Amino acid sequence: MSGESLLVWLLLGVVAGWLAGLVISGGGFGIIGNIIVGIIGSFLGGWLGAKLGISGAVVGGFSVASVVTAVLGAVVLLFVVSLIRRV
Repeated sequence: MSGESLLVWLLLGVVAGWLAGLVISGGGFGIIGNIIVGIIGSFLGGWLGAKLGISGAVVGGFSVASVVTAVLGAVVLLFVVSLIRRV
């Protein structure tokens, strides 16, 4: 992964964490926690997207596909973390 791709996924993670916190209401960890989960989720979404062959999941720039991939990864991760946190 190039430095540019890494920076793009970090920025997407920030946006994805914020949006995921809005989608999973009550399951959030505050703005900082959601951003961290979003960053991890964006990498997870990018990795899963690449494995599933979803085009645009690993893009060197901002696109609708990369934002959607990052947000979905962050939502899934935030949902799983909130389930584990309740136990």
